Amino acid sequence: MITVDGLAEIKALAGRDLGHSSWLEITQERVNTFADATNDHQWIHVDTRRAADGPFGGTIAHGYLTLSLVIPLFNEVLDIRGVKMSINYGLEKVRFPAPVRVGAKVRLAAKVAEVEDVPGDGVQMLCDFTLEIDGVGKPACVARAVYRHYA
Repeated sequence: MITVDGLAEIKALAGRDLGHSSWLEITQERVNTFADATNDHQWIHVDTRRAADGPFGGTIAHGYLTLSLVIPLFNEVLDIRGVKMSINYGLEKVRFPAPVRVGAKVRLAAKVAEVEDVPGDGVQMLCDFTLEIDGVGKPACVARAVYRHYA
């Protein structure tokens, strides 16, 4: 884990590869809980019997579930201290190149692409994220996230 303290140290991260999180197994329970929370019960996610004969040979995680895992996995990679507030400002690009089958393990690869000053004594940090699937050539998710941190 990398720890930074304050805006100056956040700015120094520009262009830096932050490394990888630990691997996280995607369980059917996690997928079902996400389906309940979002009211997205499409059979490819929750019907294990039907999905076994489907295009993926079993159930898969929702794309948005996969994207949501960026938050806890990024917290394993970078610890930001010395700021009053940090916000998720949005996403610039998100793609889901490969499905995540239930039982697979994913991890986050993170890089700080850019950091720039923003009004209100803050910085905007653009992070490039890749959610890798253990043993699979294509990533589960590729995204550029925008965060703002204020002193």
